[in-house]
Amino acid sequence: MTQALVRRIFFSLLALIMAAPLLVVLGVSINSKKSLTFPPQGFNMGWYLDLFRMPDWSGALLNSTIIALFSASFAVAIAFPLAWFNWRYRLGWVKAILAIGLIPFLLPPVITAMGFLSFWTQTGLYGQYWTVVVSHGIFLVSLPLVALALGFGSLDDSLSEAAATMGANNRTILRTVILPLVRPYVISGFAFAFVVSLNEYLVAYMTVGPVLETLPMKIFNSLRYGYTPVMASASIFFVVVTVVVFSLVARLGDLPRLLGAHTK
Repeated sequence: MTQALVRRIFFSLLALIMAAPLLVVLGVSINSKKSLTFPPQGFNMGWYLDLFRMPDWSGALLNSTIIALFSASFAVAIAFPLAWFNWRYRLGWVKAILAIGLIPFLLPPVITAMGFLSFWTQTGLYGQYWTVVVSHGIFLVSLPLVALALGFGSLDDSLSEAAATMGANNRTILRTVILPLVRPYVISGFAFAFVVSLNEYLVAYMTVGPVLETLPMKIFNSLRYGYTPVMASASIFFVVVTVVVFSLVARLGDLPRLLGAHTK
């Protein structure tokens, strides 16, 4: 048995082990009976329809989508000027700010969530709808920040210098030269933040849980009243959205490079 064959068998088994829980959830989501059984007893895709036609589930899905869109936009709005300023001027204190921007995502989520809860409570703004958007944006800013840092790091300095010698100011250079080149990194940073925000539970629960229910909250809250296959269909929906988003990112740019791989 050759080494290549052993390696192939090993990684095939590893992929199967990692995919096994997802396959179980997929089977449960199409079970015709309202029970947590696998293999599925019958076939019923109606649970996926319930995710969109039942007001409580569709409302939670809409809340999660809106929060994820605004949170990802807010995260990119913070990350872009920081990454650009660091690339343009390369000052030490800017690198310190970039390092601080990574801290919320590196800490355990429960610690970050407790910090946001304490902050919004002390300011008297706890329970406002927009606090979860701000919290998610700050919590996830490291994702577009890393992607944009890679994008700006791949730029050739001579491009902006050539544009400057032709009379373009900093705003024109940013709009006509820099932005088109880093656009794939902006999109990938937005996509990463969107997917994580869509699936995030702790920060959302700590900042706006009693007022606004997201889809992850709905799944956890429904467990109190008994199992329903709609929970499994919601989980598969998350997986499908993640695959679609990252497939689009891979199509728009070099995904290994966007994920930090070095190219020769």
